[in-house]
Order: sequence, then structure tokens, then C-alpha cells
Amino acid sequence: MVDADDVCILIPTYNEAATIGDVVSGFVAEGFDHVLVIDGGSTDETPRIAREAGARVVEQSGSGKGQAVREAIGLIERPYVLMADGDATYRPDEAREMLAPLFAGDAEHVIGDRFANMKPGAMSSLNQVGNRIINRAFAFIHGRDLQDILSGYRAFTTRSARRLSLTADGFGIETEMSVECVKHGVETAVVPITYEPRPDESETNLRPFRDGAVILTTLYQMAKTNNPLFYFGSVGSLSTLAGLVLAAYVGVEWFTRGISHEVLAFIAGVGILFGIQLLMFGVLSDMIVALNREQTRQIERLAAELDATPPKESGRETDAAAGEEQGGRSRLAGEEREPAEGDGASVRD
Repeated sequence: MVDADDVCILIPTYNEAATIGDVVSGFVAEGFDHVLVIDGGSTDETPRIAREAGARVVEQSGSGKGQAVREAIGLIERPYVLMADGDATYRPDEAREMLAPLFAGDAEHVIGDRFANMKPGAMSSLNQVGNRIINRAFAFIHGRDLQDILSGYRAFTTRSARRLSLTADGFGIETEMSVECVKHGVETAVVPITYEPRPDESETNLRPFRDGAVILTTLYQMAKTNNPLFYFGSVGSLSTLAGLVLAAYVGVEWFTRGISHEVLAFIAGVGILFGIQLLMFGVLSDMIVALNREQTRQIERLAAELDATPPKESGRETDAAAGEEQGGRSRLAGEEREPAEGDGASVRD
């Protein structure tokens, strides 16, 4: 059962005065009294409205949604976090469904799938195509299909969030969290949610082309440590293919026209060798990453077993204390008996 007192509702905001009041009030009405709004220096009345609705408001020290999330994770003391946007596109009445896998112990991180029940007008056709491409790229590069890695409606344990190495400052934070969950073996669940249209009076801070390019770049860069075979192998394959094509051209020119292209032949050879080296490096890196993951899992398993095992020292200390107490009683009884025997002897004498 979801205990709302163990949950902190995290809402990063920037100029959301038109909707933040309803968002905070909605979560409070659902029984979640711990609402933290991290504001990125709004120029409107967002902080004041959030406070009046019942939220604790903290102005972030930096800028960008990613920096706000990282800062908030360091401030939160509750064991569970439910993250949502301040634009009223996510429904507070679905909070308990989002938190259920955490409380049941089935997952440490939960992603709300917006495509499960997306209302008309909630996302433009361009954004839907971009989201689909990014999700397919994530599944191909990182080997997990999480349905909607860009969803801002997420639930996670504070402990698991602090295991993630988060560096993104902007809207790439959701992508980075998804990749880090796969990289660190954080059990992740996907829950279908409703995605509502943004109210007309609320303006989006998202720029599709710029943010989409940043997200795709983030996906590729993070493959360096999560899937090095793809990261180095893709460049190595392209280099090898380009070298082979150039070498074929040089060979055709030599045999058909008797023209030698020494410089092109040298470049082709360098391209082929460079590509093969990258492929070999990718294979070796992938083996190292796999070994490191297995060792990390074993360490975490041992740590969990040690946490679950009751300390034996307390039992020894209890036994020792009981022995000392019993010994003390015996000595006290002996001291009481000695004078009695002495008194008896003096009477007989």
C-alpha cells in the first residue's frame, strides 16, 4: 500500500504560473503533503503561487531542468520521489499507480508511458515522430525498450537515484536517467498513464529540433560507457567501409586505365586499419564493461545480504552482559556468605 508520507513530489518549474497552482493542489488533494518545487528563476508568479498551494519552493542554484533534478535529489529526505512537470499535462490521480511498483518491491524506477493514453492535441505530430525515433534509437543502442524514455512523469527510490551519474542540464535529463538505469541495472517498470494537452494559457519551454538533436547526441555519447561495442563499432564500421570503397576505386583505376592513385591508396589503407582497430577496441571494451557489471552486481548482492543479516555482535554483547551480571550476583552472594560463616565460627569458639 502506498504511504503518501514517504513520498516527495518533485516538480521542476520555469514560468508555469498558469498551471502550477492546480498541479500542486492536485497532488495535495491526493494526500501528498510533501511537494517540492524547484524553480529555475521564473520571471512570473510561479514561486508565490506554488507556496500558496502548499508546496515548498526552492530556487535552483543553476539553470535547466537537469540541474534542477540533480539538486533536488540531494535535498530530498523521503525514500520515494514522484517527479512531474508543472504544466498540468500529467494527472495527480494517477500518482498511486506510478508508485505501486516501488512499494511492491517490483522496481526502483518507474516511467509513465504517455503513448498508452494520449489525449488529442497533447503532442504534435512532429513531436510524436521525434519521440518514436528517439525511443527506437534507445532500444537499438542500449538494448532495452522502455516505451517512452522522454516521459517527465517518473517515480523512483531516492537511493537508486543517487546511484546514477547524472550530468545533463536541460531536457536530456530523462534520457540520461533511462540510460543510467540500464547501465547500473536499476530495475525499471513502465506504467501506462494519461497525457493531457497543455492549457492554452501555458507556453512550452521545449524546442523540438534543438532539444531532439541534444537528446540523440546524448544517447550516442552515453553508449561509450554503456554499449562500447556500438559506440566504437559504428565508427569503425564506417571507416572500414569507406576504406574498402576507396580501395576498390583505386584497384579499378589501376587495372582498367593503368592509373595509380598512391595517395588515395594510402588513405584507403589507413581507413581500413583504423576501422579494424576501432572494432577490436569496441569488442575489448564491451568485454570489460560486461565484467564490471557482473562484479558490481555481486558486490551489491553481498551488500544487500549483509544489510539483511542481523548483527551477531549484539548477541555476544548480550551474552557477555548476562554473564557479567550472573558473575556479579555470584560474587555478591559469596561476599554475603563469608561473614555469615565467620560469625558462626566465632560463636562456636
